[in-house]
Amino acid sequence: MSNVEQTVEIPHLGGSTVGYTFGRPYDPALPTLVLINSYTTSAELFRPQFADTALGSAANLLAIEPYGHGRTRSTYQHFTYWDSAVANLQVLAALGIDGAFVLGTSQGGWVAARMALLAPDVVKGLIPLGTSMDFESPRSVDLGCWDGVGFNTPTIDALADPVGEDWVVPDEFVDGVFDTAIGGLPAEERAFWLTTYRANYAGDAGRHRLRVSTVNLRDRDGLHGRLDEVRCPVLWLHGTADQVYSVANAQEEIQMFTRSPEARLEVIEGGQHFLSASNPLEVGSAAIEFVKRWA
Repeated sequence: MSNVEQTVEIPHLGGSTVGYTFGRPYDPALPTLVLINSYTTSAELFRPQFADTALGSAANLLAIEPYGHGRTRSTYQHFTYWDSAVANLQVLAALGIDGAFVLGTSQGGWVAARMALLAPDVVKGLIPLGTSMDFESPRSVDLGCWDGVGFNTPTIDALADPVGEDWVVPDEFVDGVFDTAIGGLPAEERAFWLTTYRANYAGDAGRHRLRVSTVNLRDRDGLHGRLDEVRCPVLWLHGTADQVYSVANAQEEIQMFTRSPEARLEVIEGGQHFLSASNPLEVGSAAIEFVKRWA
């Protein structure tokens, strides 16, 4: 990636190294758009956004990798989505950025919402993509979302025992993620992600990070009781071909942001679960308009 890939040290979780990537060198004259990647991916998920010159001209693009993902490591071995939200805020502080918009794909959406709850003065607006604000509840299954407990439990069980240092994440796991999230990958893109996953999830430490990331996905807390405390504007983008979370769920949950100056759902025809990857043009133009309006 011809972008500025770096890490920064922060105090959270006993001391952490957090991976981040700027789309281009930071320009203090522009607003900043934080990009938070989906389950088991990395900052590389946002290559289409980094390649979008219009988006890069409208905002500093800053991808931050959550705990359990990419280059991010912590001293403590367990973490939650709240921890990733705290870490992201500490990264912004360490980089001297006092306000930002936050875009999150799938799990990135609920990390973004947690950031807005923790630091309403820092988060200027939210752009959740293909996400949910619930726990993996019977309610969400009734609304056409996946069975997150049934989907994730076999992985959690399979990753329970320590492995040797020669272990790498199985190809079937990577294929399963992208089949569900984007309807599969062309050969070149599949080869790219297999290489990336093998680097990020290797050895026993990689197995453990992958397992905790999956436990978090299955067992996270819902935000329904907190969403009325989000005070920034929200633009939720959701694809009609999303296999994980339904448009019906998004239609209910967008109404829970009752104190946002504006909370709007935009449905993208044919959009997949990893919407930033499947529909980068629509996501980019919506993000530009949102950031220009609220900056």
